[in-house]
Amino acid sequence: MASSTSTGIRTNFMNVVVNPANLKCSSLPLFSLRNQYSVNFHLSWLGFFVAFLSWFAFSPLIPDVIKKDLHLTSAQVGNSNVVSLCATLLVRVVAGPLVDRFGPRKVMAGLLICGAIPSGLAGTAHTATGLYVVRFFIGILGGTFVACQAWTTAFFDKNVVGTANALAGGWGNAGGGFTFIVMIALYNSLLSDGLTPHVAWRAAFAIVPVPFLLTVAIATLVLGTDHPAGRWSDRHKAIAYGVQNKDTIPASPKDKEVAFTKEGSGDIHVTVSAAQAVESELDFAVNEPVTWALAVKVITRPLTWLPALAYLTTFGYELAIDANLANVLFTLYDSPTFGQTKAGYIASVFGFLNVFTRPLGGYFGDMIYKKFGVPGKKYLLIILGVAQGLLSIGLGLYIDNNQHPSLTIIIVLLILTAFACEAANGVNFSLVPHCNPCSNGFMSGIVGGTGNFGGIIFAMIFRFQPAPLGKAFWISGAIAVGINLLLTVVRVPRV
Repeated sequence: MASSTSTGIRTNFMNVVVNPANLKCSSLPLFSLRNQYSVNFHLSWLGFFVAFLSWFAFSPLIPDVIKKDLHLTSAQVGNSNVVSLCATLLVRVVAGPLVDRFGPRKVMAGLLICGAIPSGLAGTAHTATGLYVVRFFIGILGGTFVACQAWTTAFFDKNVVGTANALAGGWGNAGGGFTFIVMIALYNSLLSDGLTPHVAWRAAFAIVPVPFLLTVAIATLVLGTDHPAGRWSDRHKAIAYGVQNKDTIPASPKDKEVAFTKEGSGDIHVTVSAAQAVESELDFAVNEPVTWALAVKVITRPLTWLPALAYLTTFGYELAIDANLANVLFTLYDSPTFGQTKAGYIASVFGFLNVFTRPLGGYFGDMIYKKFGVPGKKYLLIILGVAQGLLSIGLGLYIDNNQHPSLTIIIVLLILTAFACEAANGVNFSLVPHCNPCSNGFMSGIVGGTGNFGGIIFAMIFRFQPAPLGKAFWISGAIAVGINLLLTVVRVPRV
């Protein structure tokens, strides 16, 4: 029988600790697959991760091979990036209400299956228009982020939800960096096997994305569960249980801990710490189907737009960098010793850093919440957003003011920018559960969709400000600084 607590600055990564008030897990038992919390956590990030295998598969190959094969101009390459982001924006906005009605598990599986179809047809593109159509429908996969974050929010309690969301989002986002490496390596392997560039890049899409998308979709349907209470339609029962058993919830700091064993899980000894005694709306929130009245209420609240606009500046920036960085580096350093492959590998670092930068942001969000409440998360988010903007300004000015900018300095600045940007994304989705908690799916869709809208804005900046190469970076940075400073006036709940 295992037991532990989740208090102070320590987070329990081994044992299951359930809050009987809502049946959510107040620990992070990531290293076990013997409970529903761990299984659903890993399915959530894995679904988002494999989505990148198709969603971002064009980015490492389009600066050179696809551009030449389809006879694209630089403007058409930029247009295809914008088209992909537009599709994801639409899907994320729609996915939010679908999650609130049907649950994140079914929405995740549905998006993966729908996205696998255009992924298998990617090789049929022979013109710029064909590329636009394929990338638009592959953009469906970007909606998996909404299901990913809503899924972890449904299973993890307020003291660890920031870390859980950030880990799932960060590990999933790392699929962007992984895709760069896999697609380039596979393409080069196919070339060495005798395929022509015209055939090799098309074959790569059939070999990698489709099987992974369908496999994870099936695993999600077979192994996943909708909610800690069971089926999505039973989600209100968790709160009903908590109300009926309210005497088991610590009423004051003097009640240090209380044992609670879930029915059917006799091998799991659950403790509830006094840190959970402070009630917030999040403690008893249950996702409700979106109605017109509820949608208007959510959309008109300033609190809704605090994380949404912050995400516009951070995740939107990240999307634009992921789509354009390889092309920028290729343009800056194109030579016999620096080609598409090297540019792609360096660009992949920005996405790969999500493995620890985004989770670190969520962890810091949870830690600061214990001392300063929700306002602490808000100001940490804004500080990181401003830091990202200032670093992007510095990167752009360095590129433009040096005839031969050092690749080493650019990489260092990119890593620092990635840290601020991706950590801010982690903090953001530690804040989102506190904003309209009864509409978490809708809220996640709004924030995720606004992030994609930011990606469109920043992609348009790179599209229409291609020269000098640093100009798009410092313009994007100035926008990020301005918006984040304006968000300081938005009020947030205390807990």
